[in-house]
Amino acid sequence: MQDSDDFDFSPTLVGETISLRPLTADDFEAVYAAASDPLIWEQHPYPLRYRRDVFESGFWVSAVTAQGAFVITDNASGQVIGSSRYYEWDPAKQEVAIGFTFLRRSHWGGATNRELKRLMLEHAFRWARVVWFHVGSNNLRSRKAMEKIGGVFSHEEAKEIHGTVHVHAFYRIDAPGSADR
Repeated sequence: MQDSDDFDFSPTLVGETISLRPLTADDFEAVYAAASDPLIWEQHPYPLRYRRDVFESGFWVSAVTAQGAFVITDNASGQVIGSSRYYEWDPAKQEVAIGFTFLRRSHWGGATNRELKRLMLEHAFRWARVVWFHVGSNNLRSRKAMEKIGGVFSHEEAKEIHGTVHVHAFYRIDAPGSADR
C-alpha cells in the first residue's frame, strides 16, 4: 500500500475491452451523448439527468471540477460509453468512494461494469482498505450490479448530492487481505 495521503485521482486505466482516462471540459458532447438516454436514469435518484440542462448543471459541473472523474471508452470502437469517478477520499480511514457511474445501454448486462469496477478497485486498493459505493435505494438495477461484483450491503443513509437529499444504499468492498493490515 502506498502513502495514504497521496491518492492518485487521475490515472489512465486500460483493460481488455475498456479504458478510463481523466475527464476534461472538452469531453462534454461525447459524455452527454452517452448519458442522453432516459432509460439509463429511470431508477436513479435524478431521473431527469438525460436532459441536457439537468446533466450539465448537476452531473457535468461537478464532474469537470472534481478530482477523479473519468471518461470510459470502448477499446474496439473508441466510442465514449460512460463515466465514473472516485470521490470522498479519507486518508485517515483509508477509504474512498466510487460512483457517479453510468454506461450506455449497449454495455449493460455484460462484462463491462465488472471490468470497469475491477480496474477502479485495483487502482484504489493501492491506497485504500475500503471502497464505498452509494446507490439510490430504489435503483434496483444498480443494487443488483453491485452485488454481482461483490459489493456487500452495509446500511441505508440519507446523503446530500448537488443540494438534494436522497436515501442511498451503502455497499462496501474491502481490499484483499485488509483484515491482515
